[in-house]
Amino acid sequence: MTGTEELVRTLAERVTTLEDKLAILELMTAYGPAIDSGSADAVARLWTEDGVYDVDTGVMRGHAAITAMVQSQAHQGWIGGGCAHMLEPGHVRVDGDTAVATCKSQLIIHDDAGFRVHRITANRWELAKIDGEWKVTRRINRLLDGREEARTLLAAGVRD
Repeated sequence: MTGTEELVRTLAERVTTLEDKLAILELMTAYGPAIDSGSADAVARLWTEDGVYDVDTGVMRGHAAITAMVQSQAHQGWIGGGCAHMLEPGHVRVDGDTAVATCKSQLIIHDDAGFRVHRITANRWELAKIDGEWKVTRRINRLLDGREEARTLLAAGVRD
């Protein structure tokens, strides 16, 4: 392989990695507008058909369970009163057709006192590239309220 061919190959690999990271970040940041607008199908489509959404209040498996959460009375109440799911930019590690992204998120709700942070969580997004499109296979959220498991989740994301 010539020096030029090696350079082109290296640049092509770097561009692919950058495109993958951008696609993953766009998938992650689509969650907030989708969930806060009540777009249940759009939220579910971020996951694979058998994808898992594991939050400290329960585990949802598959599109039907994720859709039901968005359509639930509790979530609809937050939307009706005003809410915002805010994610920080994720720390993304791509390994071929799989990836892990680690970040923190906040749920801000509006109530009689104004806007307040309802919860802040550590997030681990496990993703797979399927037919050229990134999808969540598993997302784990844990409250950042001093629990060791939330810190462990964040630490694993920067060690992976």
